[in-house]
Amino acid sequence: MSLGTGTVLFDEGGHRCVAFSSLVRGDDGVQANQFLIQDDGESAVLDPGGALLYNPLVLALAAYARPHEMRWVLCTHQDPDIIGSVDKWMLYTQATIVCSQLWGRFVPHVVPGYMKNAGSDRYLLLPDEGGDVPLGKSRIRAVPGHFMHSVGNFGFYDPTSRILFSGDIGASLIPSSQPYEFVTDFGPHRAKMEGFHRRYMASNRVLRLWVAMVRQMDPVAIVPQHGLPMKGDAIPAFLDFLERLECGIDLLGPANYRWLG
Repeated sequence: MSLGTGTVLFDEGGHRCVAFSSLVRGDDGVQANQFLIQDDGESAVLDPGGALLYNPLVLALAAYARPHEMRWVLCTHQDPDIIGSVDKWMLYTQATIVCSQLWGRFVPHVVPGYMKNAGSDRYLLLPDEGGDVPLGKSRIRAVPGHFMHSVGNFGFYDPTSRILFSGDIGASLIPSSQPYEFVTDFGPHRAKMEGFHRRYMASNRVLRLWVAMVRQMDPVAIVPQHGLPMKGDAIPAFLDFLERLECGIDLLGPANYRWLG
């Protein structure tokens, strides 16, 4: 169900998940989604976007929450389309930034040194194994996705909705004309993601480790930062695809490192 620019992915018992898919269009670069998770009056924004996206996202969020109600800014990794607006979230809200401990030293580079109330107490730095982030009466679990593609990479699993927000894992490249809706038939969708995953994911070994973890998790939906979400039969098909995919360093050899001088 869509309300304004947001697509409600889950809304039950005071717990809500909303996707914003139209603020960064595929025709302008790589399409990107932003997300809101709410429980019992508390809110978290997930992968809030680049430096120019703060105002459009806040306007889109207004149907659901005000900036001062935001408790967490959840960051799957350090790309500029995720953390580029962090300085504004720190300036205009009291939200805490949640990211890998590897990026705790780098995220401050986008935060002006003169900004007050921007110290270490504004960060929740996650160890490699991840952990729980409390939200209202619920919790959001940070789960490892390292080297897929970032060296400090997390997905965020919402046990209430059973949605795995997977960051760049599962990303698909789509045009602006593509409606934001769940993929249930993975076959036709595969072509929209295969090239990206071959290049950006580090190796088949790490894909297989992640797939084994997600099969135990058993989410009802996998929702990436780029492109379309997946549910139903698309999930096991997607996991099978990743499990067999050669990618990253699997594809490299001496020919890729020739000295041409």
